[in-house]
Amino acid sequence: MHALRAAAVAVLSTVLLVGCGPSAPGGGDDAPPKASTAPGTSASADPGPSTSPGTRPGTSPGASTGATADPHTSPTAGRVPAPGETLVRVTRTGGIAGRTHTLVVKGDGSWTQLDVKARPTGTGKLSAAELTALRTALREAGFARLPRFVTGGPTIFDGYFYAFVHDGHEVAGAQESLPEGLTKVLAALPPFTGGEDAP
Repeated sequence: MHALRAAAVAVLSTVLLVGCGPSAPGGGDDAPPKASTAPGTSASADPGPSTSPGTRPGTSPGASTGATADPHTSPTAGRVPAPGETLVRVTRTGGIAGRTHTLVVKGDGSWTQLDVKARPTGTGKLSAAELTALRTALREAGFARLPRFVTGGPTIFDGYFYAFVHDGHEVAGAQESLPEGLTKVLAALPPFTGGEDAP
């Protein structure tokens, strides 16, 4: 019985010592433990995501500001999508024929036209200059600051309705309501259908 208790104490001691190893923020492997130098700093040595009150005093102000990012800033803002990732997806509905077409542009400039049933109807690839122009238009449109639905402007009968998806943001609106930034995005896109009609 005494041998079992002694073994349990040894295992617990080892676990506690490993948990308090030199992985604290701000301390490298060569840095000596500083848990006893100031009150409250021992809590910051805990690498786990503890939510106890003791962890707050040892946390630097910079660490807490990172958790509360600006809601208007996308976590992927400024990041160039990988070649296979979608750069922008725009769906156009309406017009005289009342049809729906979607255009998907990937990070490498390749694009696919889709019909209302999401079946591919055409493909192509933007030139380097065209892709740069599209990325510039997308950045300058400020998707993070735009409302989910844009409104206003005179009614255009048989006009188009657009839905944009870019960098985690969705913006939709009738063509007469689109801000200048989104009209520039449309101008930088390839055509929605096989013909060379305007976006």
